[in-house]
Amino acid sequence: MTLTDLDVETLQGEKTTFGELTGGNAVLIVNVASKCGFTRQYEGLEKLHEEKSGLTVLGVPCNQFGAQEPGSAEEIAEFCSTTYGVTFPLLEKTDVNGPNKHPLYAQLEQVADAEGHTGDIRWNFEKFLVAPGGQVVGRFPPQVTPDDPQIVEAIEGVLPK
Repeated sequence: MTLTDLDVETLQGEKTTFGELTGGNAVLIVNVASKCGFTRQYEGLEKLHEEKSGLTVLGVPCNQFGAQEPGSAEEIAEFCSTTYGVTFPLLEKTDVNGPNKHPLYAQLEQVADAEGHTGDIRWNFEKFLVAPGGQVVGRFPPQVTPDDPQIVEAIEGVLPK
């Protein structure tokens, strides 16, 4: 099964597939949290989503790291929209590690980052770049910000010319 075929559920409870949700765009998938030291990255993620035609940022709320995403779906949505003006899609609160890990993350974690790390997600705001068509082409650790040249160059490399 490819990423585009995976079943996902939005933060609003809408069932769809990864491919339908992202519309064939390149996708930057980020496990997000509202009470994390990296939470301010929402601003840069929203900027990428707005400015990069052909890119969808996809936020995946997760409470597995220091219980930094304790809110309900409604609280998460309100925080993201009122604090950071987030318009990119958010999935339901999801486990990204462990026995209840979402199938999306079971596939994503197989990709190595620049340091060779594969496997478990290490913290909130780890990022994966998926090319149009569903191939995972990049993995970036949490401390790499959305405006970092390595992310921007990778995104520009998969966008339609």
